[in-house]
Amino acid sequence: MTKASFKEKLRSKKATAGITLGARIALLSAIALLVVVLDQVSKAWMRLVLVRGDLPLIPGVLRLSLVENTGAAFSIGQGATWLFIATAMGIIFCAYLWVINDKNLPLSIVVSLGVICGGGAGNLIDRLVRGSVTDFFATEFIKFPIFNVADIAISLGIFVAFILIWRYDRRDDQRCDRTTK
Repeated sequence: MTKASFKEKLRSKKATAGITLGARIALLSAIALLVVVLDQVSKAWMRLVLVRGDLPLIPGVLRLSLVENTGAAFSIGQGATWLFIATAMGIIFCAYLWVINDKNLPLSIVVSLGVICGGGAGNLIDRLVRGSVTDFFATEFIKFPIFNVADIAISLGIFVAFILIWRYDRRDDQRCDRTTK
């Protein structure tokens, strides 16, 4: 058995646990929807609560500060709304394509993709409806861009997906090495 075929066999049996394509798409969509709801509710709430100004959340560490951002982190790309819309749509489309085309994609990666898609969709909704993204978490102990729930989801989802992909590839390589000796 070749290393590549062993990897495919291992991934198909263990990682997906026989979950159908429809179930994987439903899982991705449900997680994305949950993140979108959390993001949009938090943004609507902050637009109501923060009309009078900033609120300290954890003094010296984190405060709530309402900002409407037409760019990305550090206000990069101000006014490039359509570029951000196209990018978000492309990433969401690619995530769904990956889930559809890789029947052996581990469920943990499907979950991470759902979190990423939800964050991307949350900011996409803001850009389409408001022309900007509502940000409200501001760090006080370091200079860092003001961010929101969608940004947290995107960052966390990407971080976890990279770790999972690295872990699966490394574990598969170790198993293949043991069986080929």
